[in-house]
Amino acid sequence: MSPPDGREAITRRGVIALGGLATLCAMTSADSGDDPVFVSDGSLPAVLLPPAPHIVMAALDVPAGQEAVRAFAALARLTRDPGEGTQAAVALGASWFDKAGLTGARPTALTRMPLFPGDVLDDGLTHGDLLLQVSAATAERAHRVSASWRRTVPSARVRWEKRGFRSDSRLSDGRALARNLFGFVEGHGNPSFLGGPSPAEVVRVASGSGEPRWAAGGTYQVVRVIRFATRLWDAEPVQVQEQVMGRRRDGTWLDGTAPVGRPAFGADPDGKLTPLDSHTRRANPGTPGVAPPRMLRRGYNFHEGPDSQGMLFVAFQSDLEGGFAGVQRRLAGQPLDRYTLTVGGGYYFIPDLSRSDPFEFVT
Repeated sequence: MSPPDGREAITRRGVIALGGLATLCAMTSADSGDDPVFVSDGSLPAVLLPPAPHIVMAALDVPAGQEAVRAFAALARLTRDPGEGTQAAVALGASWFDKAGLTGARPTALTRMPLFPGDVLDDGLTHGDLLLQVSAATAERAHRVSASWRRTVPSARVRWEKRGFRSDSRLSDGRALARNLFGFVEGHGNPSFLGGPSPAEVVRVASGSGEPRWAAGGTYQVVRVIRFATRLWDAEPVQVQEQVMGRRRDGTWLDGTAPVGRPAFGADPDGKLTPLDSHTRRANPGTPGVAPPRMLRRGYNFHEGPDSQGMLFVAFQSDLEGGFAGVQRRLAGQPLDRYTLTVGGGYYFIPDLSRSDPFEFVT
């Protein structure tokens, strides 16, 4: 019997257990393509927790064939119990599905990250078959855990690695806030743990959404490595900076609305208070026909020297178009582009590894 979304059913004879790992891949050779189910205890919940202050993100390239599957399974197993005070997740890039021979099972919107206007992508800082991310209270612990785990998959090659940190990190009104290297507090626009659409509702792919069955409960992840021209930015008066951003440094809107409120853009049609091309107004203009973006943002600063500092922008969403991609197109040509340059990152998918029934989607 075919499932409601019309995809071919997964059969029990297609289940592969790799070395007794809690992560299982259920596969089928049906005409519509292979369709894996990933089962384990806990990668996606880490996405929803308030972020730890330090992170190491390592994009890995793996050999083709069963070695690609084994590499993911080994890392996914480790994310189940990363240790006290540590958060971890492993995400799949579009190229992983090609190497694993599972192209037909790839999430529908998962591609190599496209080139957006103004991007200058360095191939050595972009894409990757797998993305291992480890967060912890200290930079030393995040780096040590990440390095130790990578040694368990010696066949994997590090494509790029970035270390990030959150400054002035705190919780407010159910939202995780931090201050970026431009001096502005970020995170007020995120979904709150205290009300409205919850972070889980925003990031989790729903069953029956047209995605492969195994992808239900998972999330699309976007990473952008953005360099900041901090010296140029710091030379600008604070008033100019706030006009470019569309908010004050503490997150208050330019019309005086509280950070977690919504400004009355309709009362400012010409942008006299909040410029029409400011970052926040472009991102979420509030005009008819433009839905508010649905994504959970996590920003980490990086500082590798005067000419290499900026932000590791991370966004989780159930729908790339309704989240990052739609916003990014609206931002093209914004004044903020003068002070930023995106040089890397990628699109990835984090499976829900918390399912208790490994045959939940087997029919």
